[in-house]
Amino acid sequence: VGNLRLIESLDLRFEPTLEYNKRDLIFPHIIDPNRARREVSTTYLHFPLLLKYSAVRTGNIRPFIMGGFSQNINLSSNEDSKEDNYEGTFRMKRITHNYELGVGVDFYFPHFKLSTSLRGSFGLQDELVRDFNENSPWTGYIESMKTRAVFINFTFH
Repeated sequence: VGNLRLIESLDLRFEPTLEYNKRDLIFPHIIDPNRARREVSTTYLHFPLLLKYSAVRTGNIRPFIMGGFSQNINLSSNEDSKEDNYEGTFRMKRITHNYELGVGVDFYFPHFKLSTSLRGSFGLQDELVRDFNENSPWTGYIESMKTRAVFINFTFH
């Protein structure tokens, strides 16, 4: 975690993370059950740059709100693959951008600080790489696929 104090109650934070996700996509219009379900496992490098505004500390508690932007690098995107869903390969874009909003509380202990937060991350662009056939039963019916995620974070300082 990188932290730069801008003024007394405002910090600029950099909190890189490694994330593992699994999505089960079900396509109800495809009759064959072996083709109607896609399991998409992804590994992301997540690079958020956030502004954190903290209230006045009361005892050992200090609430805060935060917001900013992030970039995700999908290490398992298959974006450049020559295969698509017809060969069983679900493709997503390698680099995506999000905005993030959150609230939380810093708890101060004698030897460390615990920050807990509830944060939402929302995609700014379509992450889906379309199949080569524009009428594909997997990607032809999807208008866009964007990240919408809620995280519970625990950070020890």
